[in-house]
Amino acid sequence: MTKTVAFLAALCAMLVLSDPLPAQPTDASLLAGPFAQIEGQARGSQVRWYMFGGWAHVNTWVDTYVAGEMKKRYDIDLVRVPMDAGVFINKLLNEKAAGKKVGTIDLLWINGENFKNAKEAGLLFGPFAHKLPTVARVVDPGSVALDFGNAVDGYEAPYGRAQFVFEYDTATVDTPPKTVAALKEWIRANPGRFTYPQPPDFTGSAFIRQIFYAVTGGHGQYLAGWDADLFARNAPLLWDWFNAIEPFLWQKGRTYPKDSAFLDTLFSRGEVAFGMSYHPAHAQNKIIEGSYPETVRTFVMEDGAIYNTHFTAIPFNGPNKSGAMVLADFLISVDAQLSKYSPDNWGDFPALDLNRLSPQDRKRFQAVDLGPATLGSEQLDPVAVPEIPSAYLEALEQGWKEHVLDK
Repeated sequence: MTKTVAFLAALCAMLVLSDPLPAQPTDASLLAGPFAQIEGQARGSQVRWYMFGGWAHVNTWVDTYVAGEMKKRYDIDLVRVPMDAGVFINKLLNEKAAGKKVGTIDLLWINGENFKNAKEAGLLFGPFAHKLPTVARVVDPGSVALDFGNAVDGYEAPYGRAQFVFEYDTATVDTPPKTVAALKEWIRANPGRFTYPQPPDFTGSAFIRQIFYAVTGGHGQYLAGWDADLFARNAPLLWDWFNAIEPFLWQKGRTYPKDSAFLDTLFSRGEVAFGMSYHPAHAQNKIIEGSYPETVRTFVMEDGAIYNTHFTAIPFNGPNKSGAMVLADFLISVDAQLSKYSPDNWGDFPALDLNRLSPQDRKRFQAVDLGPATLGSEQLDPVAVPEIPSAYLEALEQGWKEHVLDK
C-alpha cells in the first residue's frame, strides 16, 4: 500500500468514526415540537429570504435592522435574495417536478395569486403559522384567515399590511376627486394629466380592481369565489370606464407607464397630477428621500380603498425550516413591526392587532410620526375594502389587455 493510499484509508476511517453533522428535523417532528426546540435548532444557521428587491429603503431595513437583530438574538445569518415572486414560484415548480427534496430558499415574501398557485401546487411547508408564539399572541386570526379570498390555513405568517392610496401635490391641485365618478370627470376635464401603470404591474392591477369595485356595485358580490357568469355580466362596465378615459390620458393613452416606478417619475416631474401606491407611506418615503416635494399629500376614494396583508411562507423543500420559522416569528414581533412602521425605515403598516398589546406597546405605535403625507388609521379604516379571490385578478388583467390595451 502506498503512503497516499494509506493516508486516504486512515482519513476515511476517521470520518466514519466521527459524529455526523446534526440532521435537519423532519417536517412532522418540527411541527410537533415546542418552539424553544425550533429556536435551538436554528441557532448558528443561515436563512435565505427570497423577496421583492425593488425598494431600496426596504432592502436597507432588511439588511441592517432585521439582519442585525437576527444575529444578535438568535445567532442567525440572514441573507436577502432579491427575486420577483413569479420567478421563485417557477423555480419551486421546477424543483418539485424534478423531485428536489432540498432546495435553496428558506423563506418567501408572498401573497395573492402567487400564494394561491404555490399552495395548490404543493410548494409550501405547513401548516406552520400556529407554531409561532408571537403570531398566537399579537395577531387576530380572523384578520389573516384569507389572502385574496384564499384560505391561508396556516401556510403563511402575517408580515405587514398595505392599503391603496392616491397622491397629489397640494401646490398644483387644490381639491382632488374623492370618488371614482369624480375622478373620471377630472380626467376628462384635464387631458394628459392622468395615467396609471400597465397591468400586470402590481399597482396598476390594484387600480383596476379599485375601479372594478366602484363601477360594478361593490366588492361583496365577489367574495364567495370565482363566478364566470357574474364576471361576464359586470366586466363590460369596467372596460367602458377605461375606454372612455383613454383619449384623455397621458400620451392620449397610446402608452402606459411600464411600472409604478415610472409613474413615480412622471408624478415627481409634474407631468401627471396624481400618483398612486398600495403603500400608505409611499409618498412620505419619497419626500424623505427627496424625490417628491414636501407639498405632496395622499388621499383615498370614498368608494373604498383596497387593503391586504402580506405574508411570509416556507417552501416545501426549504433547507432550514427551523431558521425560517424563527425569522417569520420575529418579523411579526412588536419590535420588528414598530421599526417597520416608521417611514424613516419603511412605513409599512403593522399586521398585528394593537388591541392585543400592552398599553405601553400601544403607546409606542401611537407615538410613531408617520409624516404629514401619510394618512392614519382614522382615514384609512372607514374606507377599507378587502381583496377578492385572485381568480378575478387574473381575469381582470387579461381582460384589460384584450378590451382596453389591444382593442
